[in-house]
Order: sequence, then structure tokens, then C-alpha cells
Amino acid sequence: MRRLVVTEFMSLDGVVEGPARTLPYWNDEIAGFKGEETAASDALLLGRVTYEGFAAAWPHKTAEEGADYFNNVRKHVVSGTLEGPLEWNNSTLIKADLAEEIPNLKRQDGEDITVHGSAALVRSLMQNDLVDRYRLLVYPLVVGEGKRLFERGIPATLKLVESRSFGSGVVALVYEPDRQ
Repeated sequence: MRRLVVTEFMSLDGVVEGPARTLPYWNDEIAGFKGEETAASDALLLGRVTYEGFAAAWPHKTAEEGADYFNNVRKHVVSGTLEGPLEWNNSTLIKADLAEEIPNLKRQDGEDITVHGSAALVRSLMQNDLVDRYRLLVYPLVVGEGKRLFERGIPATLKLVESRSFGSGVVALVYEPDRQ
């Protein structure tokens, strides 16, 4: 069975929106960590806002920036407002019940399904216990307000499976749900 992997850029206080503020911290170590995700994943699951941002940006980027992966990988887009067909290459729309549709995706042959950003979608996935791994890049920033990955009312018990610190002060934390 495929794993559903959430990947987020996060401030110390848990804010996951506005990833542009993380650019000054980007380095080869972080690029390598992100490259591991793309190497292990053959599909994306995206919310509407993240999909629209990616679809506006990635077709205009170069292969050296990772555009080949993002432009060609299978993209499953969860939205109640978008209408199909979606224009960005290899994109399909999911309007069905997540609790039913995502397990079906996970049962298909393939590698990891990665969720970039998409905080509202991730919270829905968490409520339905559909996330198998969290890959968090925690930046040495306190933002104060904004969308948070972990909201009130969604309990989670996680076990740390990996941690790395990078020269820029960023820490990579990889967690899996503790389903005992």
C-alpha cells in the first residue's frame, strides 16, 4: 500500500502559510531533503489553493529547478469549487468524499503520494487518519499568526522517525502517526 506523505515548510510557532519567507534559508542540504521526497513519490495530492499556485509557477520553471518532476507527475486535486478538466499536465480532480477516495488512491500500485502545503486539506486528511508520514522543515522564524498545520480539535500522537539540522538553522523532522 502506498503512503500518504505530508510535506510542509513551518515556522517555529507552527504557521505553514507564506512559504516565500523561507527562501533566505534555502541551501543544498534542504534541496537534498526535498529531492528525497520527489524521488520517493510518483503522485501529488493538492488542495485547490496550492494547485493553483503550483500550476501558475511550475510550467514556467526550468528542469534545473525541478520543473520536470512537478510538470509531469500525476496530480490529484481536491476541490469543491474547481471544475474539470484541469489544464495543468497530468491533473485530475477529486470531488468525492476523502475518507473514501484517498484509501482507494493508496491501494493503487505506485510510490508515495505527497501532499505539499494544502493546510486545510491536510487537516481533513488528519481527521480521517489518512496521513502516513509528516516531513516538516521547521524554520527559525516566529510568525505570530497564520494558517497552522495542527489546529485545535485534531488530536495526533506522532513518533519521530528522523531528524536533521541544517547549517541555515532549519530542522527537518519526520514523524509517523503512532497508531498503537
